Amino acid sequence: MTRQTNSIPKYRHYKPKNLAVVRIDGKDHYLGKFGTPESRERYHRLLAERAISQSPPASSEQRPGDRTSDRTVDEVILAFWKHAQTHYRHPDGTPSEELANLKAALRPLRKLYALTRARDFGPLALRAVRDEMVRSDLARTSINDRINRIRRVFRWAASVELVPVAVVQALATVAGLQKGRTEAREPDPITAVSLDVVEKTLPFLTRQVAGLVRLQLLTGMRPGEACAMRGRDLTPGKEIWIYRPESHKTAWRGKRREIPLGPRAMELIREFLNNDPDRFLFSPVDSVAEQVANRAARRRTKPSPSERSKLVDSPGSRHNRRYSRASYRNAILQACDRAFRHPTIRKLKGKSLSDLEVVELASWRTLHRWHPNQLRHTAATDIRAKYGLEAAQVVLGHSRADVTQVYAERDLKKAAEVMKEVG
Repeated sequence: MTRQTNSIPKYRHYKPKNLAVVRIDGKDHYLGKFGTPESRERYHRLLAERAISQSPPASSEQRPGDRTSDRTVDEVILAFWKHAQTHYRHPDGTPSEELANLKAALRPLRKLYALTRARDFGPLALRAVRDEMVRSDLARTSINDRINRIRRVFRWAASVELVPVAVVQALATVAGLQKGRTEAREPDPITAVSLDVVEKTLPFLTRQVAGLVRLQLLTGMRPGEACAMRGRDLTPGKEIWIYRPESHKTAWRGKRREIPLGPRAMELIREFLNNDPDRFLFSPVDSVAEQVANRAARRRTKPSPSERSKLVDSPGSRHNRRYSRASYRNAILQACDRAFRHPTIRKLKGKSLSDLEVVELASWRTLHRWHPNQLRHTAATDIRAKYGLEAAQVVLGHSRADVTQVYAERDLKKAAEVMKEVG
């Protein structure tokens, strides 16, 4: 009688034939030559499929040496990636952030099924990849998005006849994870950030990032729209300016985005305008250059020859010309860590924190951090409270009012005052 165990089967070495082997439910599965990427890929695949099925599928029992001329999953991904690098671009030719999203989605797919024949990749395999994402503690909505991106890869592959259409049809049968019916954690709702918290964070931001924060609060625009602002995208007027971002969330659908800028936003933007209409107003290059100049002004000793040689190049010239949503977000998170330090725990050079201190510090930072999307919620809440839902819908650029409801937080304070009178 086979003893039941919850331990993870080990990747073992069968020395007489130099093969890798794993024993699952009392049965040995030979994986190929020991230590090779092919054998380890089969090992991870068997473990993933074992997690969702009591016995491995027949296709997993393929003996070493069985080869076909069919394309592998890895080859399909490579072909799609060449297409994606051309397809997912901003109008100015720079790659869009969708490439990073695709890379994250395809990482577990390559780990488990890189060397599998693409035509053999079916619903069970896709569920195994999804379970791998669940174990990595991704949020349910992020998992569904990444699984849809994997489906997109195979849909494109079928359109260029790299895989049979039947593969795409089979993968479509795997339903998305539903709220309350899965072990995947639910994402934290995005809420508005307090203006007091923002003001305490601003002193720890560079002038450029602080300008982005204030611009979002004044206009409610998306982080990516604020980062992409250039002089050529602005149409000055007597009372207001109009900002028409060249790239925005719905540009690929042929929709135009026009953002009105009031007097305070216009005054803020004038501070960053320059003579080059194609130059981004909020640029990491300018931020680094200002930091270098400020350090040089505060310096009390003469720079060394090596330091002087570094100053020959233009400061910040190696940085990106514009902030991305990720770099903008990271700048704010780092400023939050400096603005809201833990009262007792400090990271000191040469001193390591205990495991308990690491957990406590991470929890503290999670509670005291905010990100750019919350600024849009804050602006939406303020606009809706003062001017109503329709005004908030127009300013935020939503085609449906129910989308605006997500961004505009309900004014509980006003509701409480009403209930004092009514209830």
